Amino acid sequence: QVHLEESGGGLVQAGGSLRLSCEASGSTFRRYVMGWFRQAPGKEREFVAAINWSGGNTYYSDSVEGRFTISRDNAKKTVFLQMNRLEPEDTAAYYCAADPTMTALVTGDYDLTYWGKGTLVTVSS
Repeated sequence: QVHLEESGGGLVQAGGSLRLSCEASGSTFRRYVMGWFRQAPGKEREFVAAINWSGGNTYYSDSVEGRFTISRDNAKKTVFLQMNRLEPEDTAAYYCAADPTMTALVTGDYDLTYWGKGTLVTVSS
């Protein structure tokens, strides 16, 4: 069992930055691939970024590549999403996820995925 809690959302102007955090409970944090997803009003949830257990392998959606950076601190059981050059199209609820494999998060196989409750990011133009 993994409990995930996101923080760091808020209102920011276009071009600005935010850093999201997701703190996990449980002793097996290192075993999980961690990811970020988002869901805008009226749209389906979409993959944003994922990072493997060591932090040495990351994967991003095309829409955020080069602007967002995912990282993790296993000692603090926390995963981060640094979001730069934010655009109004980035407005969404952002969710943290934990899964045993990177493939599952990237391909949408969520049978074993744990989810946080989300944090809202609003980017004004």
